Amino acid sequence: GLNRWTWIFSHILADQKFMTLFSLLFGASILLITDKLEQKGSSGIAVHYKRNFWLLVIGLLHAYLVWYGDILAPYAFCAFLVYPFRRLSIKSLMVLGLVFFSISSFLEIISGVPLLNAPVEVIQNISGGWAPKAMYIQGEIKAYQGGFLSQTVQRMHTAKMMQTTYFIGHIFWRVFGLMLMGMSLFKSGFLTGKWENHKYIKLLIWIGTPSFVLVASGVLFNFSHNWELRYSMFLGSQFNYWGSFGMAIAYASIVALICKGNAVRWVINRLAAVGRMALTNYLLQSLIMAGIFYGFGLFGKLERSHQLVVVLFIWTTQLLYSPVWLKHFNYGPFEWIWRSLTQGKIEAFRKS
Repeated sequence: GLNRWTWIFSHILADQKFMTLFSLLFGASILLITDKLEQKGSSGIAVHYKRNFWLLVIGLLHAYLVWYGDILAPYAFCAFLVYPFRRLSIKSLMVLGLVFFSISSFLEIISGVPLLNAPVEVIQNISGGWAPKAMYIQGEIKAYQGGFLSQTVQRMHTAKMMQTTYFIGHIFWRVFGLMLMGMSLFKSGFLTGKWENHKYIKLLIWIGTPSFVLVASGVLFNFSHNWELRYSMFLGSQFNYWGSFGMAIAYASIVALICKGNAVRWVINRLAAVGRMALTNYLLQSLIMAGIFYGFGLFGKLERSHQLVVVLFIWTTQLLYSPVWLKHFNYGPFEWIWRSLTQGKIEAFRKS
């Protein structure tokens, strides 16, 4: 019913696309920040590592106390390793980024192909994480509908898995590769709107459209195989893995064209304000959602279609308050904390 169509809509248009886009932008931001510092005669490397050390701390607190799906800690860890590559050429960064990005896909394919002909008992032994039994699902719901302690115990178990086995086997290669490609796209002028309009339009047509079709084909593939583990757990995820990259490039092209067109300046200004408060808005989404689903005990109760209403409410709220906040303050509250920790001094918070 409506829940299935909600999932299809969000999967095709959103799932992994914005994580991909933000990973590209994070890689670009490394160059943006360090280049500015070095032009002023400051040490880019010192600020980079202090900045990402504190991001790692914030990410770990976020993962274990609020939301196990945190992306800040993986970003910080990958940023530690990606910094030495920043001087490479545009082409070298893109090629190397694609190589790292491909490794995660390669690991999943070599894990998935043997499952096609695996004995039934092997499939049953590993099916728990793919299609959990009702008792495990109810156990998780009970934990997250309980008090903070039971929620934290449940969350810590999942966060540990996300930051160890899943990080090593999947997240690291994806994020590291995307950061390298983000540096390449920044150096080329793609992410700063310096390309001619016809080039962005070509990307939309020749990369965005096939990627959209690829992701949609993945949905058809998985439903046609009834989401069976041997087909969908590893092989079925490849459609969205690769399609999300092309769609993220398409989304970036659309934003670049909108900004260059300058026709909807009020929308651009609000999006820019949300972007200037990206860390605050990201963490606030988690805190608001934690309040709704953990605090009010709605975990496991809200229909997927109803969740879209919550998403739209939060997006609208953040688009409205971010510009107002920045009229009175230099930074979002979490950006101010992050910046002060990095600089080792209390930064000016309120505008004079």
